[in-house]
Amino acid sequence: MMPQQWASPCGNQCTNKYAALTQIPWRVFCKKGCNSDGETWEECLEECNQICYKDPVLKDQQWSAYIDRSPGAASYSEECFFACVSGCGYKFDVKQDTVDKVSPNRPPKPAPVQKPRPQPVESIHLPEDMPGTSA
Repeated sequence: MMPQQWASPCGNQCTNKYAALTQIPWRVFCKKGCNSDGETWEECLEECNQICYKDPVLKDQQWSAYIDRSPGAASYSEECFFACVSGCGYKFDVKQDTVDKVSPNRPPKPAPVQKPRPQPVESIHLPEDMPGTSA
């Protein structure tokens, strides 16, 4: 048996698409799309959403999304999603045009809350005859 025959045809397509060493993580996420439990194209896309985009684990603590195996930065989540969608496309024989049109089904992240900066304290002018130190 040849090594190419060890993987599923879907997995082989992921390996070919993400062949460069720098694309190994995306190859893995593509294969996750191939191996998803979804019975339909739509269910597979939803699994890609769940794999690649993580919600905060702790309420009101956005940073806690990183605890749950999130790929990290928003751009990495997006790359993960598109790689996973490629795997779903291979799995369900979806045309490349349709695969390329899929976008993440995520609401935009809220803008970071900026706290107001404290105002500088104005210097107090003392009359010249008043000493500047306490007795």
